[in-house]
Amino acid sequence: MKRIIYIAILVLTADFSVAQPFHEIHRKGDFWMGWGWNRAAYTKSDIHFSGAGYDFTLHDVVASDKQTPFDAETYFGFSTITVPQTNLRAGYFINNNLAVTFGYDHMKYVMSNNQIVRFTGHIDDPQYASYVQSNGNIYLAPSFLTLEHTDGLNYVNAEVELHNGAYKRNWFESNLFIGGGFGGLLPKSNVKLMGYPRSDEFHLAGYGMHLKAGIEVLLSRFFFLRMEGKAGYINMPDIVTRSESAEDRAKQQFGYAEIDGMFGIILAGKSQKVNSIN
Repeated sequence: MKRIIYIAILVLTADFSVAQPFHEIHRKGDFWMGWGWNRAAYTKSDIHFSGAGYDFTLHDVVASDKQTPFDAETYFGFSTITVPQTNLRAGYFINNNLAVTFGYDHMKYVMSNNQIVRFTGHIDDPQYASYVQSNGNIYLAPSFLTLEHTDGLNYVNAEVELHNGAYKRNWFESNLFIGGGFGGLLPKSNVKLMGYPRSDEFHLAGYGMHLKAGIEVLLSRFFFLRMEGKAGYINMPDIVTRSESAEDRAKQQFGYAEIDGMFGIILAGKSQKVNSIN
């Protein structure tokens, strides 16, 4: 996961501002749609839990993503295509270099069990209060807590992208782009806390924001491939932990780095059609 973070940082810190276009791009009016997959890495986070009989915080909790091992039937099957960590996005060029996009990043977040973290707060139930050690740490056994946003950590967002021509030869064209976005987090969080029934439901839990940079390859002006790196921030102050309770909640905030690859189709705008004739 560290390699993912390093690669994303390198992509995002590329000096796009001084890059000179090798060719003029003609994208005004283009509409595109794409599908792809991602890997993600997360910073440590403090997770606060509150409800009847407890109010506590777990500090510097470690988590990871959970990409599904590749299998053609799973990745491309009609009923299983959303099982892996996926990306769906559509965009429209309002001029030759500037596009607006809308879509979602279906990431997955899995708290690592069997880690030892610092505990502050209180638990009234003596059975679960006994998990807290005398030094103020707690061992996160599955019998105490499991927490996953695996169906998933759904980041629904809008973006702005700025494109710059990089290389063009006949039917092959490549462009660089940078951008940023903002949106809401709609996770389906799988939580089992202190023996309560498992909570597993979609819920608008918070918001996120991100910056990104990447490269896009256009093939015959009708298809594209793209690779991009993102770095962002997620804040979820309203995570459901008990389905039958309106009071029991968790909250957390963390940074993330993501790399995704995507393929898709282009519906060329007028300027691109004219340029293809020329």
